[in-house]
Amino acid sequence: MTRKSLLTTIAFVIAGHSAFAEKDLPFKQAVSHKYTSTDFNGNTVLKKVVTDYNDNVYVLTDKGVYILNENKLVKDLRYTPLAKKIPLDIAIQEEAGHLYYLYEDRVLTNGYAGVPFKKLPAGKYNRLAVKADGSMLLAGNSAATLLKDNLMTDITLPPGKIKSLQVYNGNFYVLSEQGVYYLSGNRFESVHKTTNARSVTFRDQELVVATATGYYGINTTTGDTSFPLQTKTPAEGINDLQNINGSIWAATDDGVYMRETSGSYRYYASKRWLNQNKSIDLTSDSKGNVFVLTPDGLNEIEFKEQTLADKTSYFQDKIRQRHIRYGFISEVTFQQPGDLTTAQLTDTDNDGLWSAFYLGSQAFRYAVTKDKVAKRYAMEAFEAFERIISVNPLKGFPARTFERTGYKHSDPDRWHNSADGEWEWKGTTSSDEFVGYIFIAAVLNEMVAETEGEKKRVADFLDKILTHIIDNNYYLIDFDGKPTLWGRWNPEYINSFPHSVGDRKLGSTTIIAGLQLGYALTGKERYKTEAFRLMKDYGYLDNILTPYTAIQPTENIIHQGVNLGNGGWNHSDDEMAFLTYWVLYRYAFTDQLRQQFKDVINDHWKIEAPEKNPVWNLVTLGTTGTFDKEGTIWQLKEFPMDLVRWKVVNSKRKDLTFLEPNFRKQSTKELLPAGEYPVHRHNANGFNLDGGDGGKTELAGDEYLLPYWMARYLKVIE
Repeated sequence: MTRKSLLTTIAFVIAGHSAFAEKDLPFKQAVSHKYTSTDFNGNTVLKKVVTDYNDNVYVLTDKGVYILNENKLVKDLRYTPLAKKIPLDIAIQEEAGHLYYLYEDRVLTNGYAGVPFKKLPAGKYNRLAVKADGSMLLAGNSAATLLKDNLMTDITLPPGKIKSLQVYNGNFYVLSEQGVYYLSGNRFESVHKTTNARSVTFRDQELVVATATGYYGINTTTGDTSFPLQTKTPAEGINDLQNINGSIWAATDDGVYMRETSGSYRYYASKRWLNQNKSIDLTSDSKGNVFVLTPDGLNEIEFKEQTLADKTSYFQDKIRQRHIRYGFISEVTFQQPGDLTTAQLTDTDNDGLWSAFYLGSQAFRYAVTKDKVAKRYAMEAFEAFERIISVNPLKGFPARTFERTGYKHSDPDRWHNSADGEWEWKGTTSSDEFVGYIFIAAVLNEMVAETEGEKKRVADFLDKILTHIIDNNYYLIDFDGKPTLWGRWNPEYINSFPHSVGDRKLGSTTIIAGLQLGYALTGKERYKTEAFRLMKDYGYLDNILTPYTAIQPTENIIHQGVNLGNGGWNHSDDEMAFLTYWVLYRYAFTDQLRQQFKDVINDHWKIEAPEKNPVWNLVTLGTTGTFDKEGTIWQLKEFPMDLVRWKVVNSKRKDLTFLEPNFRKQSTKELLPAGEYPVHRHNANGFNLDGGDGGKTELAGDEYLLPYWMARYLKVIE
């Protein structure tokens, strides 16, 4: 099959994907917003959060009532007579949604033209609840009163210290240290006796009771247990329990969780979601957005309705605003954790590889939209790739990255001065970078380069690097005249490893893919001859065909101090392999090789399937036709909007099914949603439960853009 006929066949296959294309309909994604006030200090006590019928959000503190106004938490000064007064409690009226205030000696509301008002005995009451009919239940440490039609009726308190008052379906309920009671006439009747309840909420005919270790249900009609104590939850120490649109939400000492109708939990913890994990109160607005009160601030978990295209626009804008460094994609480093005003662009060890994801996304975007802006961004990134060769004096050697003299960030001992002294460049280039080079050369050639000049630029870039590698006996030779640590494809190196070590298979795969591409782009027979020599004389094809089930722990495989045999599964190798597969399959010399490579890709994809990685899925779709559509769409939707590397801890959760330690490092039976595990690039283990750097850095979002535009290109999304 000729190259032209191959591309025609692939185009036909891609067109066929439209039969199962997913329409890009709006979905809801959780997004975090954090609010505090300059008034708050270590001595400010935040007590309660409520929302009224206008979706105004109020926070009761020992300094008064604060309101969320224009995304700021400010003292509520709207009603001058109340501005300097400090309520003991606030409550939202059942159904009507008006805000009521309980002060030392009076109770009132600004609703109903301010008519509901009553002077009270000073210091007698400190809690308040209001029914739809306007009646109020007032309670203190030793007294309770029903205020109805401006008449006050004293009621004997139930036993035990009062913890909370609530209204549900026209009934007043009290949670005390001795149980849950409801007001029947002028006396409290027991609903459920318990001494360890910390909070209660209601759901249909069910009372849901929170304890220190979990929650359980009681049928309010029969008093029987409706469901047992749930202890396999993400966190313990429930401080508040709420029924929000039929789902149970819990504010705990270690974050907030919500139980879905499927029985699984969504866990909102770490500074990705909250200003601190200790959560003391919950409320929601009419849109279903949830507000979480912590000891020092208010947090909103907004369920934002958007399409994948909307999400894509956000990341594309974000990247252009703060993540482009000389054309490279760049993570940013914060001088203050998570503070965007202190963000600085910094180099990393793999600028070329990470930039390949961004350039790739713009190449696929251009192929789909023919938007000239996408082509411009792709070619701007390509300029950075061309510069890594010209910035250093070594013929055909690609530097890892470059920076103006004196401003390097990563691994300062690996840098060298450029000839003009104005720039520094970083050596020790690895096979990771090489994979990025062949991937961007392939997608540029296929999707972006339209003129002979543009195609020649791409071909020349790859030709220089491949020539350096072949002329130096299949090594990348650094400034010191020695091979870099990982830039090695020489048969003596590759075949020094047993087949059970992944580097033998991966190294063979990447260099054969590169030589195939070099031949296709330049027409130089040397690349084809060398590829077949490596495959036939040195067993590189056999290496490539090694099944992934053969990759196993292997003793005594040490390369320059690095354990390659017993270090566990290398997920960075998965990233390198799948980017390479796009090139390996689509530029195969023969139909027979292409079929063999297809089997290799499917073999690897089956191993990786539990991670539901959208790039791996889509590369497999674009080559072999196999993929996990549901997992791909799920991952794109769940990909978090906040890419700051906050510290995340999931290993202590009790709701997860943990697996025994294994070579693959799959920690749990099921993959967590991306918004709950640590932010990472595609070279990390999706089953890492803990991680982050405390908010010191932020990823760009190319991790999302590449699979999105691939999905559009392959007609998975319409």
